[in-house]
Amino acid sequence: MKNEGGKVKIIPLGGLEQIGMNITAIESGDDIIIIDGGLAFPDDDMLGVDLVIPDISYLRDNKDKIRGMVVTHGHEDHIGSIPYIEKEISIPIYTTKLTMGLIEYKLGMHGLLENVRRKVVTYGQIINLGCFRIEFIRTNHSIADSCALAIYTPAGIIVHTGDFKVDYTPVFGDVIDLQRFGELGKKGVLLLMADSTNVERTGYTPSEKMVGKTLDRVFDDIRDRRLIIATFASNVDRVQQIINSAYKYGRKVILEGRSMVNVMNIASELGYISIPDNTLINIDEAKNYPDEKLVYITTGSQGENMAALSRIAASIHNKISIVPGDVVIFSSSPIPGNEKSVYKVMNELEQKGARVIYHDTHVSGHACQEELKLIYALTKPKYAVPVHGEYRHLKRHSELANDMGIPKENIKILTCGDVLEVGEDSFDIVGKVPSGGVFVDGLGVGDVGNIVIKDRQHLSENGLMVVVITLESGSNQLLAGPDIVSRGFVYVREAEMLIEQCKDIAEEAVQRCITGSGADWSKIKACIREDLGEFLWQKTKRRPMILPIISEV
Repeated sequence: MKNEGGKVKIIPLGGLEQIGMNITAIESGDDIIIIDGGLAFPDDDMLGVDLVIPDISYLRDNKDKIRGMVVTHGHEDHIGSIPYIEKEISIPIYTTKLTMGLIEYKLGMHGLLENVRRKVVTYGQIINLGCFRIEFIRTNHSIADSCALAIYTPAGIIVHTGDFKVDYTPVFGDVIDLQRFGELGKKGVLLLMADSTNVERTGYTPSEKMVGKTLDRVFDDIRDRRLIIATFASNVDRVQQIINSAYKYGRKVILEGRSMVNVMNIASELGYISIPDNTLINIDEAKNYPDEKLVYITTGSQGENMAALSRIAASIHNKISIVPGDVVIFSSSPIPGNEKSVYKVMNELEQKGARVIYHDTHVSGHACQEELKLIYALTKPKYAVPVHGEYRHLKRHSELANDMGIPKENIKILTCGDVLEVGEDSFDIVGKVPSGGVFVDGLGVGDVGNIVIKDRQHLSENGLMVVVITLESGSNQLLAGPDIVSRGFVYVREAEMLIEQCKDIAEEAVQRCITGSGADWSKIKACIREDLGEFLWQKTKRRPMILPIISEV
């Protein structure tokens, strides 16, 4: 497969300098393959935005070259934007069984299931997509059926780890196929693209089974209270261990949260979770059992506003209310940036009399330093590109790669949109393509941009003042107004004098702009905004959005 002098381009369109929205294009000649299609959740300053998906302008412009999408695992930050991508470009999808099940559910929600070609692959299988051959390699992560990719290109072998850890005692499935990584290293790996999320942590990531032992102790210690356990819906192995402990200690299990129910249904149908008979009950059946015989498994471990646990904490859940003595377990750690939301929910729960447990009830799904070193030692790559992480993660990962013997000039920290050209003797950033986030707000995709977000921020910080005037057609005489409506700026009834002064300022601005021959509405509006804005800043040190409205009769 390797072609002396061959070159390949690596084009990350998301997932770098951030946690989430992972998507990378690999291009050679007239062929492009895509690795993953994830989304990100909005930052606090993205007011009203529901989701952030990658800008796929480059893929849209080169859609005739795209041979397929290969997906490493079923987390939202790797599959969440696939329906939005498929609406614009029809791309065949290749991935493992559980991951495909989760993708198919998403495609079905968007009415795309019949439109997208899909192929389930198994570990060790190799598929041909244009000039690329892609091999799927077993890994461990916090969701089953995760895989790394060995991509045979005209320039050499590229290994993409996906999100991974080395778990010698996984809850479901077998241990990561370290032997295959070693065999690839003997063949010669041109480039390694490895997970950076936990690169700042020394040592090894503990096994998922460690959480099962901790949960067992919690169930044993707390036999007389209701348990509510929050975790990621996609962490099927974690849910399996909670169910195992519940069954062992004679508790009934209620799944709460739409994504939790959906993922568990898919995992159960595909055989990735085993639920003993008569263990799972409907939420409406809970009243038939004493509290100490119940455990709720809910979404909302990240403090998401409308997730089940957040609604329970805020007393707006229609079927579950916290009672003093309840024990709430957070079986996850806050994603960077979510800490404030998580602690808010914890405090609300404690205020209602619940006891919150969050220590030692979670292990990461990502490799720490020693596991990363193991992958480098096995694959012996010539070049390294850290992926999946914020800048500090990528920087620390590049230092680790250097410690493992890769020269600094053979390591690149990329940003989204960079075009990295890799060959046997070339490793250079040769261009830039459009990248960044596209906002999804309700049913709108991309119709909310930075200007709209800035307007929303302005409104949220300073409020709105609407100035309404009516002019007589022909004579341009001021017939009515200015009338002023204020929202989020001042309470009108307590600021009558200020509002009257605003009316005078606006009227003076209108009269100054009106001439006998005609009235330039844009000029009038600009004068009102400028004069009122200056007056309000002097009086209040605030800058509300000023919106003049002119009508003509």
